[in-house]
Amino acid sequence: MPQETIQKISKEMTIEEIFSRFPQKSQKLAQEMTSSGLNCVGCGAAVWETLEAGMLSHGFSLEDVDDMVERLNGILSQETDPTTITLTPRAANKYRQILKEEGKEGWGLRFGDRAAGCSGFEYILDYSEKANSDDVVFVSEGIEIHVHEADVSRLRGSEIDFVDGLNGAGFKISNPNAKGSCGCGKSQSY
Repeated sequence: MPQETIQKISKEMTIEEIFSRFPQKSQKLAQEMTSSGLNCVGCGAAVWETLEAGMLSHGFSLEDVDDMVERLNGILSQETDPTTITLTPRAANKYRQILKEEGKEGWGLRFGDRAAGCSGFEYILDYSEKANSDDVVFVSEGIEIHVHEADVSRLRGSEIDFVDGLNGAGFKISNPNAKGSCGCGKSQSY
């Protein structure tokens, strides 16, 4: 039986090639690059550069390039569950902290999307005291995630994370159903 060839990211790949070859992980890959200070990810003028050239031109070392390639390939190897919606432990802890500060302990998380932004849709995260009758309920890290049934097909498989880095803090969505996103990372298309 032939062994399946697993595609990996190399430092010789262009930024555009990385995102087009691995669209199901492009949001997480972009998040990793930008949180490390590689801002050419959202810059349309630099997508033709190789990962190595982009990093070296931004003052990174060859060791930094190798480390980035390793981290990006680590993201590719992460298993995802396409049947559910999940919170990372970091996102769940942050959400619980926010609920406590707001006096809403035990509430669920409303997750959805709406037509907006330059790529078509933008995500919505909000408090949800209880699920509505037309919601599908997912549970992750002990938190209920309430999703309107009409949105489930676009959002199923998503992972909600919380990042706190040089380029800002906030909840970040990785959605394998997104086919494209805008340079600012605020909206996506399906």
